Amino acid sequence: MYTIKKLLKNMISANPSSEEKQTFEEKRRQMVQTQLMSRGIVDEKVLRAMAKVPRHEFLPAELWDRAYDDTPLPIGEDQTISQPYIVAYMIQALSLKKGDRVLEVGTGSGYQTALLAEVHEEIYTVEVRPQLAQKALAKLNELGYGDRVKIHIADGSLGYEEEAPFDGIIVAAATFNIPEPLIDQLAEKGKIIIPIGGRELQTLVRATKINGRLSEEELFKCMFVPLVRKEFENN
Repeated sequence: MYTIKKLLKNMISANPSSEEKQTFEEKRRQMVQTQLMSRGIVDEKVLRAMAKVPRHEFLPAELWDRAYDDTPLPIGEDQTISQPYIVAYMIQALSLKKGDRVLEVGTGSGYQTALLAEVHEEIYTVEVRPQLAQKALAKLNELGYGDRVKIHIADGSLGYEEEAPFDGIIVAAATFNIPEPLIDQLAEKGKIIIPIGGRELQTLVRATKINGRLSEEELFKCMFVPLVRKEFENN
């Protein structure tokens, strides 16, 4: 049962004042300067998106005070919202141009989806957990991104065949290899960004499709939650 004190706290968190909104905007500006620009994020579209999209809106209210920290944070169902720098790096690394079609594997909270929608016009995203997908879609609609985003509830390793091919694929969960359906759905000269490895530590890989085959480049070590397969959901 809610106490009056807790109820008031939740009401304040859910309806931030203009002063609180200004504080969040300042925190985003600081995040862009200290966490992104200082580490080599130079794409102006990505920087503008990171400065605009309210990361706190994609988190539980009790974590809003940590929303712009340099760290991943839990969003429920054993999933996380990625560290801001990692998200910015992955979007920049796709280096896509206007009109390119993007597939996101692992919608999660919808934060990265919103950022992609700021940078690109057509975003397709796949999430295996229905509750997360529905919550993310509601938030994306609330913030005005609903008309740019199409969410598919399915096993992300299978991609989104009905909407393929894609010029860029960004995978927000780790797997031991690049799933064949994602390779098949990647357009010629398209790029895929994906963490490869086990639970403890992975390598972020960028692969470009050239003459039907992937040319892979290792970027750096990273840590993501594992890619959830449909079989897991049925157990």
